Amino acid sequence: MEDNYKIKVGITHGDINGVGYEVILKTFSDPTMLELCTPIIYGSPKVAAYHRKAMDIQTNFSIINAAGDAQPDRLSIVNCTTDDELKVELSKPTPEAGKAALDALERALQDYREGLIDVLVTAPINKHTIQSETFHFPGHTEYIEERVGEGQKALMILLKNDFRVALVTGHIPVREIAQDITKELVMEKLAIFHRSLKEDFGIDSPRIAVFSLNPHAGDEGVIGTEETEIIIPAMKEMVAKGVQCFGPYPADGFMGSGNYTHFDGILAMYHDQGLAPFKALAMDEGVNFTAGLPIVRTSPAHGTAYDIAGQGVAMEDSFRQAIYVAIDVFRNRIVEKEIHAHPLRKQYYEKRDDSDKLKLDTIDEED
Repeated sequence: MEDNYKIKVGITHGDINGVGYEVILKTFSDPTMLELCTPIIYGSPKVAAYHRKAMDIQTNFSIINAAGDAQPDRLSIVNCTTDDELKVELSKPTPEAGKAALDALERALQDYREGLIDVLVTAPINKHTIQSETFHFPGHTEYIEERVGEGQKALMILLKNDFRVALVTGHIPVREIAQDITKELVMEKLAIFHRSLKEDFGIDSPRIAVFSLNPHAGDEGVIGTEETEIIIPAMKEMVAKGVQCFGPYPADGFMGSGNYTHFDGILAMYHDQGLAPFKALAMDEGVNFTAGLPIVRTSPAHGTAYDIAGQGVAMEDSFRQAIYVAIDVFRNRIVEKEIHAHPLRKQYYEKRDDSDKLKLDTIDEED
């Protein structure tokens, strides 16, 4: 990739009745953002214009027919909606908004497969209204994994700077959490997390803290046995494979004491265990990153925020950070590939055995 190449950032507009367009347009009201990337919104020029006028946001954009027509130093929009009468109903979940969100997502993923965009940043969706015959998933992560995952497994990571929280289980009912957590799943998520910290964030020897499932880490079986029967055995096997993981720690004391600042990543057992404290500490600039897949995909940590939609008070910080993270991860992956593209060959040196016969031995170089 050329040094002056501008990464093409595909942006899906999400739910048109939420704060998606507001945070997108506010982000690119700062012209310096166009120096970092070439942004391409997948959505509706008509809806974008409606939000821009309603909240008096001074952001210009160009309407293009395809991502390949996007020009540097401009915010461009590809029209992905077929409904000319698409109506914005602020703060309301509507089937039309769900369809518009899905149309934009499908077009963006198709363009990614064709190499027209480099990374994907998704504005928030309504997980109920987007459901359809083609979308029967609990969220973006699972849908993207199936569409462009190439058989690889995804890992949801919420992050702000060096504070990173990943999840063993994601969007599943609470009653199913314990039965879904297996030794194999914990090991799988630890492996993905470890690899992502190295390849996506450039950490040579990442340290991962692992949460317990039960209060007080089960109190040696008094409150539960998942720690001794599942989590600890999984961790021991991963340590033997070179993954530095520690715990399992009770989630409450670990976060309350600030112990999380001593680790490169935290692996929580379920959604609210990890994301409730994360969002309490880092909501405004938090980013949702989908690790483990070929595609680089991020999103803001917040949702559609119907309660403030159209009021002009939504903060764009999280969305801006999502773009920054996508760009950084994309560049880090390129560096990682370059490092391993030409591994050092084995070097030979002379060595004599006990009989004083000359033989060749090798010095193994890291790949």
